[in-house]
Amino acid sequence: MPATTARRIQMPDEGIETLYGPFDEHLRSLERALNVRLKTQGHELIVEGETDDVGRAERVVDQLARLLTAGYRFGRGDVKTAAQLLTQNPNIELQEYFLRSTARSAGRKQVAPKSVMQREYLEAIEAHDVVFGVGPAGTGKTYLAMAQAVAYLLAKRVNRIVMARPAVEAGEKLGFLPGDLAEKVNPYLRPLYDALHDMLDAERVERLLERGVIEVAPIAFMRGRTLNDAFVILDEAQNTTSEQMKMFLTRLGFGSKAVITGDVTQIDLPAGRGSGLIDALRIVDGVEGVSIIRFDDKDVVRHPLVQRIVKAYDAYTAGTKPHA
Repeated sequence: MPATTARRIQMPDEGIETLYGPFDEHLRSLERALNVRLKTQGHELIVEGETDDVGRAERVVDQLARLLTAGYRFGRGDVKTAAQLLTQNPNIELQEYFLRSTARSAGRKQVAPKSVMQREYLEAIEAHDVVFGVGPAGTGKTYLAMAQAVAYLLAKRVNRIVMARPAVEAGEKLGFLPGDLAEKVNPYLRPLYDALHDMLDAERVERLLERGVIEVAPIAFMRGRTLNDAFVILDEAQNTTSEQMKMFLTRLGFGSKAVITGDVTQIDLPAGRGSGLIDALRIVDGVEGVSIIRFDDKDVVRHPLVQRIVKAYDAYTAGTKPHA
């Protein structure tokens, strides 16, 4: 029978409530992730369980305590994320994830990577001018791209943000819809708008849209343009045609970055039309200045059930769908 043990860990005085969570909710999440029992006693945390599990939990809690001392205040899901990161890589320094690699946007939102691959994604956006973020829903590829775009804009590293997305359901023929161009394409850009409003207040977003500092455009309207000093996001790129993808990639001007996101298992193009995203992943792989980040079910950061659903679909469709 495995040996059991208990350890007492001294915790910082400040911010401890954000680590423990309401009604110790974060501690319960940590218990499940680390297979230990956690009890609080004043500013001490008591860890009980099998010796190996307690040792691992002690290393996790020690890093969490150091984050508190450094001034970090834990939000919902952060504690579980920390446990998952350390489970994936025991040598990870949590301060690298929750402090140094945090993308800050107008004081409204702290955006930190919640998986090893999300960290690589943020680093790739920083280091490369063209980045592909490919993987299932809920992996943060669109949200993190928008966080970086806003951070770049506020730091004056770019002059504008351009958000583009194919409008497949309308066949790219948007003229029959009421309103101006932005209103016609808004339904297709809703996820980008949601992320944007999460980081900037509504009035500021409206002012930036009115001034053209933030621009929305269906991909079909980008032909013939050159985008300088811009952060360009192409969302749902699996629904571009090969011609559209080539056109988009050749719009990039001086001082610009482009992030292309998509899920090759959710292609809505008409039968017989190849996905520009799948073609691009084959063609530009290895091109200097281009980075391809591939997410999987382990990177899903929505409700835990979403991760299980993604895994179930992957198992069901294995070998029957095109995978880039």
